Amino acid sequence: MQQFDKESFEKLFRSEFKGLCYLAQKYVKDFDTAREIVQDSFISLWEKRTTIDTSRPVKSYLTTVIHHKCHNYLRDHRKFDTNLLQIENLLELSDDSGTDVLVEQELHKTIQSAIDELPEKCREVFLLNRYDNLKYQQIADKLSISVKTVEAQMSKALQHMRIKLAGYLTLVIALISLAQIFIKRML
Repeated sequence: MQQFDKESFEKLFRSEFKGLCYLAQKYVKDFDTAREIVQDSFISLWEKRTTIDTSRPVKSYLTTVIHHKCHNYLRDHRKFDTNLLQIENLLELSDDSGTDVLVEQELHKTIQSAIDELPEKCREVFLLNRYDNLKYQQIADKLSISVKTVEAQMSKALQHMRIKLAGYLTLVIALISLAQIFIKRML
């Protein structure tokens, strides 16, 4: 592609978009997110079209950009299994499943106890992320701390939660499966 004009760009987009979306989806596990990443990559390509060496394969450039964007997305949205930490919501969904109420109550207590054991700042960051659904940048702004500090506190909290909830892994997997079935039925 010696000449990188609107027509050649459109041709490249039409021929490569779908395949690149599947490539991105292998990383991020969500097709809509993958599409967005690929679209952003094409926009980036168009914006930098005058500085890109078109004697080299442009698809290689796009693949590299998508790879980096996917890793950045995963880094920025890195979360402990959301289903595990939002188990309280799942338990409410699974009331009809016949799940043992005593086990559910014990799990609620264990989760709350594990959260209560976290150091104050760590607990605050964890709750803002997991229960208030704030992104790391929003938490950093709200608490006047750096995003790196938020990441460190979340990493510490998640490690603690993994250890404290390890004994419930089988139960959690079962509840997650039930919740997913329930959600699919609702859709």
